[in-house]
Amino acid sequence: MLPGLRLTLGFTLFYLSAIVLIPLAALVLRAAHIGWDGFLDVLSSQRVQSAFRVTFSISFLAAAIDMVLGLLVAWVLVRYRFPGRRLLDALVDLPIALPTAVAGITLTELYATNGWLGAPLARLGITVDFTWLGILVALTFVGLPFVVRTVEPVMADLDHDIEEAARTLGATPLQIFLRVLLPPLLPALMTGFTLAFGRAIGEYGSVIFIAGNAPGSTEIVPLLIVIKLEEYDYVGAAVLGALMLAFSFVLMFAINGLTNWSNKRLGH
Repeated sequence: MLPGLRLTLGFTLFYLSAIVLIPLAALVLRAAHIGWDGFLDVLSSQRVQSAFRVTFSISFLAAAIDMVLGLLVAWVLVRYRFPGRRLLDALVDLPIALPTAVAGITLTELYATNGWLGAPLARLGITVDFTWLGILVALTFVGLPFVVRTVEPVMADLDHDIEEAARTLGATPLQIFLRVLLPPLLPALMTGFTLAFGRAIGEYGSVIFIAGNAPGSTEIVPLLIVIKLEEYDYVGAAVLGALMLAFSFVLMFAINGLTNWSNKRLGH
C-alpha cells in the first residue's frame, strides 16, 4: 500500500527541490548577480550572437525536416505490414537510446569526405562534415523519434471510414490527405515539432564531432557554455545557461498547450 499524502508530498517536494529547483535557482541567481548591464554585455558579444543564431536557425530547420520525415515514417509503420517492420519500429528509438557522443562519432565517419555517405556527396561538391550541414544532419537524427512517437498513436486512431467516404465522393488522394487526414494530425505534428526543436537546441554530444566548432559559423550555444566554463568564465556560462533555461520553459508551456489542444481536437 502506498504511504499517505503527507509523506509522499514531502518526498516529492524534497526531490524536486534537491534535484531541480535548487540547481536552477543557483543558476539564475549567479546570472542575475551581474545585473542588466553585465547581462547585456555578455549578449552583445558577436561570438555569442553567432552561436545563438546558428543554434536556433539550424534547430528550427532540423525540426521542420523531422516533422515531414516523422510523418512519413509514422505513416509507414501504422498503415503497412511488411517483413522487418518491427526492426524498423525499434530503430526509430535508436537516437534516444544511443549515447550522443557515439552518434556524433558515427555520423562523422559516415559523412566525412572519405566516408560511405560523405564521399559520394563530396564528388557532387557537397561537404557535410565541419559545416552547418553536419549540424543539420546531427540534429535531424536526434529529433526524429519525437515526431514519430507523437504522431504514430494519433494516426493509428484515425477512422478509415472517413477516408473511404471521401474517396467514394470523388476526392483525390491529395485532397483526402489535406482535408481529412491532416487536420486531426496537425496538433500532434506541432507537438512533435516542438519536442524535436527543444531537443535540438540543447544537443551537444552528437554535434561537436561533426560540426567543426568554428566560432561564428558552426559553434553552438551548448559548446560555447562548455568553453566558457573551461576558461573559468562562470558568470558568462551562467548567463547563457539562464537564457537557454528561459527558452526551455517557453517550450515546455508550448508543448503543454499543444497537448491540451490536441486532446480537445480529438475529443479526449
